[in-house]
Amino acid sequence: MNNKRAASVLSALLYAQALLGFAGVAGVLLRDRAHAEPTVETIAPATTAALR
Repeated sequence: MNNKRAASVLSALLYAQALLGFAGVAGVLLRDRAHAEPTVETIAPATTAALR
């Protein structure tokens, strides 16, 4: 009976470690994305001199 309990504890620890690793990677990716500068370029409106 102790073997099943130990296996359950180790399995729970493994899942917890995987979840923490995933959360860490997601946090780094989201932080990098939040600090990134926007890459969308704006187009300058046409002036009336250019239209004549």
